[in-house]
Amino acid sequence: MKVLVIGSGGREHAICIQFSKSPKIDKIYCAPGNGGTSRITENVDISASDFDQLTDFVRKNKIDFTFVGPEVPLSLGIVDYFEAESLKIIGPSKDAARLEASKVYSKKFMQKYGISTAQYKSFIDVDDALKFLESWEEDRKAVVKADGLAAGKGVYICNGREDARNAVKQMMKNKVLGDAGTNVIIEEYIDGPELSYLIFTDGVSYSVMPASQDHKRINDNDKGPNTGGMGAYAPAPSATDELNEQVDDIIRKVVNGIKAEKLDYKGVLYIGIVMNGSSPYVLEFNCRFGDPETQAVLPLLDTDLTDICNAILNKELLNIKINWKKEFSVCVVLASGGYPGSFEKGFEIEGLENINDKNTIVFHAGTELKSGRLVTSGGRVLGITSTADDVKSTIDKVYSNVKLVSFKNMHYRKDIAWRALNGEQN
Repeated sequence: MKVLVIGSGGREHAICIQFSKSPKIDKIYCAPGNGGTSRITENVDISASDFDQLTDFVRKNKIDFTFVGPEVPLSLGIVDYFEAESLKIIGPSKDAARLEASKVYSKKFMQKYGISTAQYKSFIDVDDALKFLESWEEDRKAVVKADGLAAGKGVYICNGREDARNAVKQMMKNKVLGDAGTNVIIEEYIDGPELSYLIFTDGVSYSVMPASQDHKRINDNDKGPNTGGMGAYAPAPSATDELNEQVDDIIRKVVNGIKAEKLDYKGVLYIGIVMNGSSPYVLEFNCRFGDPETQAVLPLLDTDLTDICNAILNKELLNIKINWKKEFSVCVVLASGGYPGSFEKGFEIEGLENINDKNTIVFHAGTELKSGRLVTSGGRVLGITSTADDVKSTIDKVYSNVKLVSFKNMHYRKDIAWRALNGEQN
């Protein structure tokens, strides 16, 4: 079989690696890909949003199915476009992708189907939003969210009324997030640990992946601005059997809601959970694999991803048993200094040849080959993932490999998964 993976980040590299393990796949293409995917796939210089060129490429190269990594092409309707051309593709339709592409839509969906989530109000007028905040307690935390897609930068956690007012002005008046911040949500802040639950679904049934935990802040101890994610680990020890049962009830409601709304959903759904006391609340949906959660979760997959994709495409997910390795996985992201703000790129990456541990994988995110040299080309440059039998061994292993790699202004967190270690010791 031939498969096309759409996207250019660490998530897509992880997906490509899984396909490369399948004896059923002869050829993998990645559009547009990166410096890492080029070593196991044929990179294709087509934008993830150029549907005409992508469908032409799929037809000419007799691709069996396409797997979509990032959210933007999904929100623009790539699945509808491909299916109108009778081409097989993994991902939700444009309507279904609104669960991620519109925070207002997803909140209304949750309310309609009895899914626990933080109380909120949505606004299309900046003056109305600011007037609402006049009644907000001065020191009460708030969360201001852009309605649209903002590359992981559309959520502002505000320490009080004035902070929230500034966030609203930044989004709605100053347009720092462009059209994504035209509408905003202001919601209560829930102060609890967060977990990421990813599921495979064919829109009828679903299969839950091991729960993971992401580290969003740029610096150790969860300090500094939010990023797309600085590391992740799986399975999260805090995802107890009791909690997993509660979350499974939420997932069932979500999938039943998808069916009731007659949404065409074939692929991966990410459910962000925050603990409100002992109860799980839904923070958000992503209509695709999370990044970097994918780099922590997929190395644990013990079933051929091709078989899972075929089951999804044929709406036969219920008939396949998906197995996971009984190991622990930790991914540490190596970022360009200055990220998530402005940063320099084009620096040579050194030391990757020193990583030769069979249980450690280097996922490329912001890299490219220039004149035979591997250089930085993005904010998040690499994700290094190790697996082992227990939390401490995995943490020690991944950081010993991180220290072998270097590039100018390299930055990474030194506390990824320490929460899991401490929780396990307690």
